[in-house]
Amino acid sequence: MRRKRQLSSEERALWDLVAQRTVPVHNRPVRHEPAPTPRPSVLDPVLPEPAAIPAFRVGQKATPHRPHEIAAPVADELTQEPLRMDKRAHGKLTKGRIEPEGRIDLHGMTLSEAHPELISFILSAHASGKRLVLVITGKGKDRDESGPIPTRPGVLRHQVPQWLRLPPLMQAVLQVIPAHIRHGGHGAYYVYLRRGR
Repeated sequence: MRRKRQLSSEERALWDLVAQRTVPVHNRPVRHEPAPTPRPSVLDPVLPEPAAIPAFRVGQKATPHRPHEIAAPVADELTQEPLRMDKRAHGKLTKGRIEPEGRIDLHGMTLSEAHPELISFILSAHASGKRLVLVITGKGKDRDESGPIPTRPGVLRHQVPQWLRLPPLMQAVLQVIPAHIRHGGHGAYYVYLRRGR
């Protein structure tokens, strides 16, 4: 416990001098001036009476089973992209009738492991003259731990198309299409490569 500090003799004399010259507030008479009444102006708008707020319950319009996905599914994004490859080959590809010339399985890898593997695979496939390769990402699974920020399942499934649109891969890639069920469905992508020069 802190000890109370004692005033020095000089501090005590100064305090006594201030105390002699002060007047208690409660001894002064208080003047009450009436507030001026505002005069109505012709320019003041006449506001209507506010409408009564209808009764409501907090959360009554909430949709509790709405998915946490804000962005559109990757498959939808890819199917809306303009067609850059041959239309006939695209039709066969979407029906799973063309066999990929090479494949890479990334599922189970982290993003930092998968990215360099994908770059190496795509660039070497393009250099060797291949036109169609299959990139397997896996469909992804729900996380065991549920945090305050929702995480989308299938991190690789969402990230691989982004990587394929960026350098150095975008120079080699002509089209990215979700794979047919024969080749992995939503857990894989067909990557149609440009012709080598």
